[in-house]
This record gives sequence, C-alpha cells and structure tokens, in this order.
Amino acid sequence: MTQEYPNYPLDIKDGVVLDLDSLNNNDLNLDKLKQCLPNWTFYGNTKPEEVHSRIKNADIVVSNKVVLDEEVLSRTKQVKLVCIAATGTNNIDLKAANKYHIPVCNITHYATHSVPEHVFRLILSLHGRLIENNEASIQGKWSQSPYFCLLDFPPQDLHGKTMGIVGYGDLGQAVAKIAKAFDMKVLIAKRDKNDHREGRLLLSELLPQVDILTLHCPLTEDNYHLISSQELSLLPKQAILINTARGPLVDEKALLYALQHNQIAGAGLDVLLVEPPPVDHSLLNSGLKNLIITPHIAWASQQSRQRLLDQLAENIFKFKQGKPRNLL
Repeated sequence: MTQEYPNYPLDIKDGVVLDLDSLNNNDLNLDKLKQCLPNWTFYGNTKPEEVHSRIKNADIVVSNKVVLDEEVLSRTKQVKLVCIAATGTNNIDLKAANKYHIPVCNITHYATHSVPEHVFRLILSLHGRLIENNEASIQGKWSQSPYFCLLDFPPQDLHGKTMGIVGYGDLGQAVAKIAKAFDMKVLIAKRDKNDHREGRLLLSELLPQVDILTLHCPLTEDNYHLISSQELSLLPKQAILINTARGPLVDEKALLYALQHNQIAGAGLDVLLVEPPPVDHSLLNSGLKNLIITPHIAWASQQSRQRLLDQLAENIFKFKQGKPRNLL
C-alpha cells in the first residue's frame, strides 16, 4: 500500500491505548511503552461511541480490537500513527488510513511459540481423547475395570499422520516444524489457483489426504467460510480440524453438522465467528466430546503478550526517529 508520511522529526507527546485490558491481565511490564511518550492515557476498553473523543487529541493511537473505521479516521486531525497491538489488520480500515495519510503499523513474530504449542495442545487432546478418559476416570469407570488400564477410549499416535497447513507464514512454518518432530507428513495449501510455488496443493487436492487440517491464514474478503460443507466433505472421516486463526474462516453450522454426523473425527477451535460468543452458541452447547473450544487464548501466553508490548514500544521509538517499521 502506498503511503505518504509526515516530515520527521515529529512532535509526538500524547498516546492513548484503547483496550489495554485485552492485552494485560496485570501481569505485564509497561515500562518500555511508558518510556516512548511523556503522556499516556490507558483505557481498559473503549466502546464504539467513545472512540472519537478518546483519540481526538492523541498523537499515537494503540488498538488491539477496537475498530477504527473510515468514519473515525476521517475525523482525526492530530493522530500521527496508529499502532495495531496484533498482527491481524481486519479491525482497521487501511484504505481509509492511507486516504487520510495516517501511517499504520502492526506486530509480527510475537506468538510463534504460543500459537503452535496451543495447536498441539488441541491436537494431542483430541487424539488422546483426554476429555473422555478424564471423565471415565473421575466417574469411576477406571476403578471398576478388571485390568490395570481402561481401553474404552484408546489414543491415536501422531507418528505417520498427515497434516495439512493452510497459511504458511511464521505460524504455519512453526507448526510444521513441530509436526515433523512427531514424524508427521506435512502438506501445504496453495494460496489460490494462481499460486505456482513448488510443492503446494490446491485445497481441494490437499483435503482428502490429511488427518489433521490446521488454519493459519489471515481473514480476507476472499476466504470467508474457507472451510464449509463442501470442504468438510472432502476430509477423511478420521480427520480433525484445528482453527487458531480467525473464526469466520470456518462455517460453524457446517462444522457442527459434520461433527454430529461423524463426517470428521473432531475439531479444536480457539476462535469463533462472534467474540465473545453468545451464551447460547450452538457449538458451545453441543455437548460433543470430540469438540474442544478455547477462548481465543492461543496467542496469549504471558511471554507472548510481553513480547507484543515490547515490540509495540519499539515501533513507536522507531517512528519517532523517522525510521518507521512494520508499516502496512
């Protein structure tokens, strides 16, 4: 994206963080961020109707999930930089930011340990049938067994299984590295039909071959419901789906149907279409033992969040020096 920037150095004094509580559970060190600017205002969260009044006098605006759309950006006169406290950009209207000459930067490479580890927590929990085995133990079924073990819910080895990865950036590559340590075969999906990179497969070619499908692509206008009933029908019955990327990549109604009718073996989700989800969400209330849902925490280890915050501070320091980084 072509962007025009102001002349440097800039007189930057005032910063605002719109949703600090989405990052900080009182377990992070804010010193580096505080040292970036003489004046900071920290809000735990910000409602849509509060955004304009809270950013109108700020030089630097930091947002994790608070939406900054064209209506908001068109009214900003003071803002010199928007910092996304995340890698994904779907909460910021980048076209509008470009139109109004507001640079935008994001955070990269901060969750390359926590997300892949969480992917394998979900995989190992599903393949190990941990929910069923834990319940069987607590409910006394193990105690009633005539043998030293209970074989009602035997686990599956990952060794020799095939993993399909959609989105082969930092996270996809980190997941592949762990998969290979388990002696798994790794297949990589093409970005689209015009992707001619060697060794990559069209999604329709990849799906029938995989035991585990894991998603690591950003959400775009073109991949909403990337995995729907057609794609789920192409997966083998023993396959499981893992989504730690964005909820709208998966058609939730189609996934529920596939799980209820044993079209696939299981699913592990860290993201949903609406977050936070309504209490009556169909997946949350399905009662399925082969479905694990975690509350968008794959990225959120204390170490990852600290790296994010420190990189945010570095982005601001570099911008003040006239050496902007991670610009979008």
